[in-house]
Amino acid sequence: MYTKLIKQYEELGYNEGAQLIADNLNLKMEIKGMEFKDHWKEGVGRYVFKICLKRDGKQYTFDFGQSIQAGSKEPTMYDVLTCLQKYDVEDFDYFCDTFGFDNDSRKAFKTYKAVVKEFEAMQRLFNSDELDLLSVIN
Repeated sequence: MYTKLIKQYEELGYNEGAQLIADNLNLKMEIKGMEFKDHWKEGVGRYVFKICLKRDGKQYTFDFGQSIQAGSKEPTMYDVLTCLQKYDVEDFDYFCDTFGFDNDSRKAFKTYKAVVKEFEAMQRLFNSDELDLLSVIN
C-alpha cells in the first residue's frame, strides 16, 4: 500500500523522509515549550520539549527529551517519530523479555505502563497500516 512512499523515504534520508511520511499522513508537529531538567531521573539534565502531534482533529501532547549532544536544538519530525512506540508490547512479561527488564521491578512496571499509554495514543492518531508505515522511521 505504501511501497512507493517507503522507497521515497529511503532515497531521501532520515529527516526529509520522515517529513515526507508525516506530510502524506497529514501529521503536524508543534513545539509548545522547552525546559532544562532531569527528564529520566538519571541525574543528568537535558533539554525537554513539550511536543504536540496533530492529525485530523486529534492530538497527542508529550515530553520529548532531546539528546544531550543536540542540546537545545529543536527536534525534527524524524527525531520525534523514531522514538514513539508503534507496536503493541503485549503483556508485562513479554515487554520485560523483549526489552531486557526485570519482571520483578516496580521501575520496569512503571516504564511498561508509560509505553502502553504512548502506544494507545499512537493508535488514536493512526490505524494499523499507518503505524506499520511509521515503523520504517527508525
